[in-house]
Amino acid sequence: MKKIRVGIVGCGAIGSEIASACAGRLQAGIELEALYDIDTEKSRTLSRLLNRDIAVDSLDCLVDRSDLVVEAASSSVSQEVVKKAIEKSKDVMVMSVGGLIESEWLITEAEKKNIRLYFPSGAICGIDGLKGARLSKIYSVTLTTKKPLKGLDGAPYLKEKGIDMRSIKGERVLFEGNALEAVKGFPKNINVASLLSLAGLGARNTVVRIVTSPAYTKNIHEIEITGDFGRIAVRTENVPSENNPKTSKLAILSAIATLKGMSESVRMGT
Repeated sequence: MKKIRVGIVGCGAIGSEIASACAGRLQAGIELEALYDIDTEKSRTLSRLLNRDIAVDSLDCLVDRSDLVVEAASSSVSQEVVKKAIEKSKDVMVMSVGGLIESEWLITEAEKKNIRLYFPSGAICGIDGLKGARLSKIYSVTLTTKKPLKGLDGAPYLKEKGIDMRSIKGERVLFEGNALEAVKGFPKNINVASLLSLAGLGARNTVVRIVTSPAYTKNIHEIEITGDFGRIAVRTENVPSENNPKTSKLAILSAIATLKGMSESVRMGT
């Protein structure tokens, strides 16, 4: 039985958990073929932990060795990863969707070359409903994201506005604007806004609110969609990843679930 050769770009918290799943419970239909990180020590360390000699020194090498490229690095490199995959006619799964928020042309290019782009549902529910609603007329898509203080550390928007997170004592709305502005201001925190934009009205027409509080212990996403079809309201309460508070545990699980589906399809010969 031929397995799907998977290469993972980014060996931090997300990439490491996906790699562990590929090397463990998913290996019936998946072969973990390559690991790459700009910090070569990370990829080598992860390779050793998995008892595999699969760390590579370049993105090109990883793409060449893979059937499916999994981007688990950051929004600053996701566009480059997708471009490389398309150039070499490889399927690709994107975790850092924010890097593609103004690059819809890449999706069109992939479709022309019959390349599969996978965008796991991440930390939210309701994407299937939004895709269905798009066949009718959508009036509005609004995302309210509530995150603990630590989950927003290092966001460029906070520095730009001179916001000292230590001074926040109660619930506070940090940002309200469109998804394009949200992704630029919070590139490591708001991938869900990018996913909603791609599935719905686009980045400039998707409204985003970001709220924080010292009392928050979960990443909460509230989505409201209105249109000819009626109204969709979805609330997802996510536990942050144990290894990265900026990422919801569900986001990682959704990627593993997507890979699990591929693995099962291979085993069933479909």
